[in-house]
Amino acid sequence: MLDSAEYLKIFIGLVAVVNPLGAIPLFISMTGDEDAEQRRRTVNRVALAVMIILLVTLFWGELLLEFFGISIDSFRVGGGILILLMAIAMLHARTSGVRQTDEEAEESVDKESVAVVPLAMPLLAGPGAISAVILAAHKAGAFPHQLIIAAGIVALSLIVWAVLRMAPWIESHISATGINIFTRIMGLILTAIAVEFIANGVKGLFPQLAGG
Repeated sequence: MLDSAEYLKIFIGLVAVVNPLGAIPLFISMTGDEDAEQRRRTVNRVALAVMIILLVTLFWGELLLEFFGISIDSFRVGGGILILLMAIAMLHARTSGVRQTDEEAEESVDKESVAVVPLAMPLLAGPGAISAVILAAHKAGAFPHQLIIAAGIVALSLIVWAVLRMAPWIESHISATGINIFTRIMGLILTAIAVEFIANGVKGLFPQLAGG
């Protein structure tokens, strides 16, 4: 088990990776032709899908690494680089190609339902969030630790639900500049987290470096 400060750090990191506020412009554009009831159902499906994807990752993600013979330290370095790329894109107030390419965004506009793909996956619960959850799960092996992370994922899904439900109000009251400022702040936090992942992974792969 970790202390409360570590769990708070994990939760803030997940919020920064998912960045629901930064997804508002794409959410508005992808649901522009939906009425209020349809948009409400879309929001419910997005939040539920994000929760299911991350919970499945929490409890079975590490087994997947073992199946492919990937060490956790190698995954720390790879996941850290992936998150760092996302963070750099966020510092420039744009959506990373790791989450969604321009071609995928254009294709998604024509889909009947965009709740699960691409809004929940890969826009919100994408590779970066999945990597962060697997690495968080590995910080302690005890089942209570997993339950605390699971509670954080549920809380994160509620934040996603609340932000997307308020998306029209937020868009009308907060300028694009305001959303971009928030995205850049989350990107800065994410950069520090990514560097820590990479550093810990490198020390695990090369123990002699840790010995100084």
